Amino acid sequence: MPLFTNSFRGSALVLAAIALLSAASCGKDGGGGVDPTPPAPTPAAPTPYVLALPAGFPTPVIPADNPLTVEGIALGRQLFYEKALSSTGTMSCSSCHQQSKAFTDGLPLAVGVDGVANPRGTMSLTNVLWSTQLTWDGAFTTLETQAVKPLENTVELHQPLTVGVAKLQALSQYPPLFQAAFGTRTITNELTLKALAQFERTLISGNSRYDKFMATRLGFTADEVAGLKLYTTHIAPGSVRGAECFHCHTQPLMSSGYEGKFFNNGLDLTFPDPGRGGLTKLAVDQGKFIAPTLRNITLTAPYMHDGRFKTLEEVLDHYSDHVQMNSPNLDNNLAAPAGINDPPFGTHMDLTATEKKQVIAFLKTLTDSTFIADKRFSDPH
Repeated sequence: MPLFTNSFRGSALVLAAIALLSAASCGKDGGGGVDPTPPAPTPAAPTPYVLALPAGFPTPVIPADNPLTVEGIALGRQLFYEKALSSTGTMSCSSCHQQSKAFTDGLPLAVGVDGVANPRGTMSLTNVLWSTQLTWDGAFTTLETQAVKPLENTVELHQPLTVGVAKLQALSQYPPLFQAAFGTRTITNELTLKALAQFERTLISGNSRYDKFMATRLGFTADEVAGLKLYTTHIAPGSVRGAECFHCHTQPLMSSGYEGKFFNNGLDLTFPDPGRGGLTKLAVDQGKFIAPTLRNITLTAPYMHDGRFKTLEEVLDHYSDHVQMNSPNLDNNLAAPAGINDPPFGTHMDLTATEKKQVIAFLKTLTDSTFIADKRFSDPH
């Protein structure tokens, strides 16, 4: 019996060892045991980005579904300079929005990948973060929706966004960047537009001589002070001289884009380009356009939606002496009644040569040299 008992115990130990090995084997092949393979690490959440806003600037509205992140902005910067988003692989967003020109292109009319001119000139992206009406006619209200137009327009980058997205997916550097920014390696139209919008919202310019003067009331010449006064003055009959600029180019952004206002500034009696009216189909909107920002205005020539004026001198001559007073829907602040600035028979502002020079001297103080040299906005490639 003792021999039998010892033999039984030995067999039992062998059977137990076999059972343990079997259980371990089941764990490896999904049979209910513990899997020794460590789980994949959870991707790190993108890092929130806090904008540094210039003093006196309004609080911007950031879409709740596209908050700014360090990774999203970095991705957007890559995409802004990415030529794969054009049909020919020869142009990017930056081709028409060049940092050295305050994100314009120096041309009267924008020219796309096929060498065909757009009906309108390139608008500056300076402080586009605050714009609630985008493009000359306000066709878009968010940067996310606006970006589709230049990407797909036949006279711009001329490529369906879905095609551009497929190209990005095939480039080894982009899936990891989308993973870091949005938690997925699958690139989509929506995420591409969100990244571009995030980068564009960081293009903030608020460090010009004008900004420093407004903070300290120091540093302006006598002509620059006089030009600022003319800029911000509404004409009064018989005595008060003014250039009326502030009505359309509102401080501190020097634009109407964030106010959603459109103006007919008296360029034409009839409208080859109907502007806002082409979108709304309303007679009252014919010939009206956004008043673009005057920040960095010395860098963004030529001027007007069709680039008709090459210099600021030509622009001042227009507003002073050549506004078409019978233009339909002319803005009230340009439709000066007789006797205001040139008594007793004037119907224009009729600025003197000295006053024009003073206004231009002031406009030159709006140049922000740090903005056009900021490496955060430059080509990362």
